[in-house]
Amino acid sequence: MGGMTPLPAPDSALGLLLNRRSCHSVRAPGPDDAELELILRAALRVPDFQRLRPYRFLAARDEGLDRLGQAMQRAAVAAGKSAAVIERSLRMPHRAPLVITVVASPQPSTVVPLLDQQLCAACTVLTLQLAARALGYGGLWRSGWLMYDRGFHRELELGEDEQIVGFLYLGTPQHAEETPHEAVQDPHDVLHWI
Repeated sequence: MGGMTPLPAPDSALGLLLNRRSCHSVRAPGPDDAELELILRAALRVPDFQRLRPYRFLAARDEGLDRLGQAMQRAAVAAGKSAAVIERSLRMPHRAPLVITVVASPQPSTVVPLLDQQLCAACTVLTLQLAARALGYGGLWRSGWLMYDRGFHRELELGEDEQIVGFLYLGTPQHAEETPHEAVQDPHDVLHWI
């Protein structure tokens, strides 16, 4: 393989993938109900062996962001986090007008292992982000301690077998976040032939 392959137009499907980036600073407006439905429809297209749909989405906007922040704060208190973390947790959801908590919700199966189901759920996070990007929104996939905290899982009334796989913050980009193509890693650096 030699030479640099020409890049497709940014508004093409491949261009969308090649230009994907996290958007760390978003503001209102976020996706409306019709746009959110399209974004969710895209997520339903992830690879899903046996069509188990081992995931679910908890969306928060408007007052829901307050409720999510309160749940995060209660979890921070219960986990014995510092005063700074407790205070910050209340405001965390307000980084975006729409926050989608993606939950791996494994289904009984003798064929599809738990890890496969969790990976399927994780694929939805990226697909949600890409679909939102295609509609002109920016997004950031966050993780952090709350993703693993069982107390926070109980705050959200998740089952013992369920696991948060990401928090997706979506909204209108505050400013253009251009990533020059030169800064993108050469795929040959991570490609190894067997």
